[in-house]
Amino acid sequence: MPTELLFRDDAYLREAEASVIAVNERGGIELDRTVFYATGGGQPGDAGSLRRSDGSAIAIGTAIYDPQDKSRVLHVPLEGQPVPQPGETVTVVLDWERRFKRMRIHTALHLLSVVLPYPVTGGSIGEGDGRLDFDIPEGGLDKAEVAEKLNALIARHADISDRWISDEELDANPGLVKTMSVKPPRGSGRVRLVAIGDIDLQPCGGTHVRNTAEIGLVAVTDIEKKGKQNRRVRIALA
Repeated sequence: MPTELLFRDDAYLREAEASVIAVNERGGIELDRTVFYATGGGQPGDAGSLRRSDGSAIAIGTAIYDPQDKSRVLHVPLEGQPVPQPGETVTVVLDWERRFKRMRIHTALHLLSVVLPYPVTGGSIGEGDGRLDFDIPEGGLDKAEVAEKLNALIARHADISDRWISDEELDANPGLVKTMSVKPPRGSGRVRLVAIGDIDLQPCGGTHVRNTAEIGLVAVTDIEKKGKQNRRVRIALA
């Protein structure tokens, strides 16, 4: 049975009750539902804990998709943690501070792809910082100029929303896909689009803030030359 991904409908949900479905041979804990984002698309898996009925907690270091079945999420406990029993009811508690920083950076990276409208060849999201790699024919990017344009978009206080389209609709609109290295999540017959006001629209399975005002000021910390045409642009929450 696929894991119900509660963060898809509400990225601000910090905890939820869930049932333990199974624990695999490596200790990965499968639940029927979760607020944890599982590693994918350049965004790391969430951390937090599973609170048990007796008040004790199992510390979770990350969440990943089951390598054997990508529709199931495994919660990976830190070393030495106790193991719950199948059928047990737990409360999934998110490390919210860490997640919210990732949501702010992830949304800012979408805006960065508007400031720099070039093919994206890679990217990652960290703790309050992130990067995108661009395929840019010519160099000469100016950190201050990129930051000014990026913060101007953030200051528009645009609402973020999402909707679903079919795989066929995406195939008919290939211009929606900006990333060359990370393909939109497929397999369910539909793809999630994330819209930032009238500024940006692209496929994405990650978590985002509700309005660009929540991002706050962002600094462009570095622009690196990674190859003849590849430029790596790093940003951080100011």
